[in-house]
Amino acid sequence: MTITRYKAIIAYDGTNFHGFQRQPNVRSVQEELEKTLTKLNSNLPVIVQGSGRTDAHVHALGQVIHFDLNEQREIEKLRFALDTQSTEDIAIHSIEIVANDWHARYQPHQKTYLFRLDNNKSRNPFIRTYTSHFPYPLDISKMAFAIKQLEGTHDFTGFTASGTSVENKIRTIFHTEIFRKNNEIHFIFHGNGFLYKQVRNMVGTLIKIGNGKMPVNQIEHILETKNRSLAGPTAHPEGLYLKEVRYI
Repeated sequence: MTITRYKAIIAYDGTNFHGFQRQPNVRSVQEELEKTLTKLNSNLPVIVQGSGRTDAHVHALGQVIHFDLNEQREIEKLRFALDTQSTEDIAIHSIEIVANDWHARYQPHQKTYLFRLDNNKSRNPFIRTYTSHFPYPLDISKMAFAIKQLEGTHDFTGFTASGTSVENKIRTIFHTEIFRKNNEIHFIFHGNGFLYKQVRNMVGTLIKIGNGKMPVNQIEHILETKNRSLAGPTAHPEGLYLKEVRYI
């Protein structure tokens, strides 16, 4: 039997998922994809590997996965079949054949995350599952100054959620950006990897700085002390998007 490995770029609405990774008794992106691919693979089980996990209610615009099938398929037919037979909250943007030792998670890559913050006084019910809401005034200039302190190679222990099993908490953030788009504030983080809830903890801290509850040099202090209690609260998951995974 000839095994062919495929790489796919997918998007999903995380609202009704308990995250990307398969878990018992809850709905996950990985399990939904595996169910569909198993049907397309003559009911032979298919395992899906992702570039990384996303938490419950977190979205993806460009998550990358790989999987093996028992024979080589016509690419567009496979993409169309997986796209149309998957649930409506998953979309398959592209599929390509890769080497059999290519791995979505372990191949060197960089990730870009987007966080959308609704800064209206009242919550917009039509975007409530796609943005996090913060109704109080925010000073963009303070947040723009503070976010740049995250760039570079740092030990991000102070921005990591408790319970993480990862020992090495040193990561590099190559680029950050913050801007207002209508009544939303968008945060962009591009780096070589992110720890458990790191992006949401960084955003929560930036919000505190923008609201005047923390000084503009707070991030620098958190990086120096590695003290999670000095950082802001974890921002809500519905505003977070895995925007892009770039392999290098």
